[in-house]
Amino acid sequence: MSTLKGHPKGLYLVFATSTSERFSYYGMRAIFILFLTQALLFDRETASSIYGSYTGLVYLTPLIGGYIADRWWGIRRSIFWGAIMMGIGQFLMFVSASVLDQVALSHGLMYAGLTFLIMGNGCFKPSVSSLVGQLYEPDDRRIDTAYTIFYMGVNVGAFLAPLVCGYFGETGNPADFRWGFLVAAIVIVLTLLIFETQKNKYIVSPAGEPLGLAPKKKTETEEQKGRTVPSKQQKMRHVVILTLLAVALAGLFYYLFGDDWIGIGIYTACIVLPVTILLDGSLTKTERERIFVIYIIAFFVIFFWAAFEQAGMSLTLFAREQTDRNLLGWEIRASWFQSLNPLFVVLLAFVMPAVWDFLNKRKKEPASPTKQAIGLLLLSLGYLIICFGVKGVQPGVKMNMLWLVGLYFIHTMGEMAVSPIGLSMVNRLTPIRFASLMMGIWYLSMATANKFAGLLSGLYPEEGKTRSIAGFRIETMSDFFLIFVVMSGIAALILFLLSKKLQRMMHGVK
Repeated sequence: MSTLKGHPKGLYLVFATSTSERFSYYGMRAIFILFLTQALLFDRETASSIYGSYTGLVYLTPLIGGYIADRWWGIRRSIFWGAIMMGIGQFLMFVSASVLDQVALSHGLMYAGLTFLIMGNGCFKPSVSSLVGQLYEPDDRRIDTAYTIFYMGVNVGAFLAPLVCGYFGETGNPADFRWGFLVAAIVIVLTLLIFETQKNKYIVSPAGEPLGLAPKKKTETEEQKGRTVPSKQQKMRHVVILTLLAVALAGLFYYLFGDDWIGIGIYTACIVLPVTILLDGSLTKTERERIFVIYIIAFFVIFFWAAFEQAGMSLTLFAREQTDRNLLGWEIRASWFQSLNPLFVVLLAFVMPAVWDFLNKRKKEPASPTKQAIGLLLLSLGYLIICFGVKGVQPGVKMNMLWLVGLYFIHTMGEMAVSPIGLSMVNRLTPIRFASLMMGIWYLSMATANKFAGLLSGLYPEEGKTRSIAGFRIETMSDFFLIFVVMSGIAALILFLLSKKLQRMMHGVK
């Protein structure tokens, strides 16, 4: 099979497709919190809740989309319809921003646009992610590097998106947000053109067979060979258990969070759906144990993304309100700071793999769980540094932008130890028949994290309002950032302690 720089050419088609699709997503996301607060005039807490619900559902629906791809559509069809729905969603956001004088209509169109974006992303995201691993043999060590290259493509789009969409949308005139959404809609059409015209040529397995086609029905013997299939009584028992679990969890989360039904749904699904997979009778003992490892690490990753995803919420508000954005007499737009993270990802995309390879040659490379813990530790460090930077500074006082730049750089180092390594780990440990579905489960942890991030962003200090969490009063920006220092630091410590046990479970060692 032909290769480019040691990798299948199909990887670079996936790279290009992901770049344009992520441009569309991150372009909209870069101006979304500003659109909510400046154009639709929601208060910060409500805007953060809407933002958190949207991004949470964006990561929840890949579980459904992954199931559809695995069972019926196949990866290619899922990518096609996902892009179509996202294009419709971006266009509805454009129309919403065009009728701001009609408040009810504008709000309705915004919610409709978010719905299409959520559904489209659910079909697209797990399919394109799982496609990367299928371009290689299961034991190919290049898979880690492939996911890093793939992740770089995601971040090329994410880097350009805030700059372009922010340029057209964040002008100071609320009506101009529509142009940012229109650019995002146009780019998603480009995604379709790239993939549909090139997929037959490049999306093939190492043996040259086409990938991503609709799955063929297997005979009962092929499907059940070597595995235990549950009886009807066992299936019914599983349904009863899961139903009772879902009701109990929904009741608990209602007690904790009130009538935030989107949050209740996401948090409940984050527990019930992974349990559903573990109860699948076709799983062998080794498969079940490896999937359990994914779940444990995914739990800790929730705390990483809940802090990391403040970039689109509280950190964007911080950039707009409390950061001196003047550079040589020219004011940098608040949305542009969201380009820092993907820029640093691209710069570090080959540095981090080189570090892992260097350590591997000396038999000192950390296992995947340890890398995740390192990422959490770096995240905590980034917030710790900015805690000192804003200590004693009251809301409304402008800070030097270098504090924010430094935070994004350290957080990006942490991200490079978490995200591409996590994707690769899911691919290696998951049975091929659950490839897209388990990728959806992985993103489910990010759904929970994003909704949780919205809740935490609502604690952003605001003059005249008192915020508190677990009895801790948040009166200054230092208090606010300290939440993320403690949260991610404790998660890192616990994961470090568990890493050796998890590594043994990954390799089936007692």
